[in-house]
Amino acid sequence: MRYAEIREEIRAGTAARTLPAWAGRVLGEILDGIAAGAPHVPAVRHPLGFLCLPVERTGDLGVCLHIWTPEVRPAPTTTSPVHCHSWDLLSFVLYGTVRNVRMDVAEAAGTASQQVFEVISHGDVDELRATGRAVDCAPHRSAAHRTGESYTLPAGVFHSTLIEGGRDAATVALGRQTPGGGDLSLGPLGTPTHRVRRSRSDQAGTERALRRCAARIAAAHCSARR
Repeated sequence: MRYAEIREEIRAGTAARTLPAWAGRVLGEILDGIAAGAPHVPAVRHPLGFLCLPVERTGDLGVCLHIWTPEVRPAPTTTSPVHCHSWDLLSFVLYGTVRNVRMDVAEAAGTASQQVFEVISHGDVDELRATGRAVDCAPHRSAAHRTGESYTLPAGVFHSTLIEGGRDAATVALGRQTPGGGDLSLGPLGTPTHRVRRSRSDQAGTERALRRCAARIAAAHCSARR
């Protein structure tokens, strides 16, 4: 399935019957490739705590599997978990509980401890540009999304994402780029502009993570069908 088909499954309310099996097939094909000696899988250790497995990128549209797992250490972060996307996000939860906490971010004067960073990507390198824009940040509202549920986050909404009940969760993440938007992150006022190279997961860690993910999907949706 591609972006438009997955989006339609979610819109129609049929995703819980179709997306787990599709994700299982995607993982199975990758694992079969690893066993056959295929080149390294382009799985990225994301600084926000998950393993990102790209599935499709067509123009302004993208599909990824996001996997939170103890099998792979998250990449170190130089800012904070609070961020916003330049794209509209639609996600379906394959297993686990994902909590999104929306944040109120406001311009601040002398009491501010954080600033806005603009994230500019150049291939495998992300440049985090310190804007000097001082802000205060406070939780606004949060929502938990469980196995078989979907959620949206519009571009430009500051938020952080937490995994409840342990470190295991996975989502099918659909992104649609919006014009004029930017990827932003909050970080310490004293941190200057800097660059971070994206960290690939090693082959052994990726294989363990994908096998664990496939088993979790099967367990979650076999029990749901009983």
